[in-house]
Amino acid sequence: MEAQVIRDRITTIRTKREALIRLLEQPDLGTLRIDVNQALEEIDDLLEEFDRTFPAG
Repeated sequence: MEAQVIRDRITTIRTKREALIRLLEQPDLGTLRIDVNQALEEIDDLLEEFDRTFPAG
């Protein structure tokens, strides 16, 4: 897989992360909140690892 393809996919993940943040704002989320929090933690870990592996610049 080419580096640019990976960067494009990471950009998509960063954008879609915001949808999970908005979802957390919903008052009627119930137990799904646990899954959304877990997804956010995993995305954040992925993004941190990507940034360490492929520093900008």
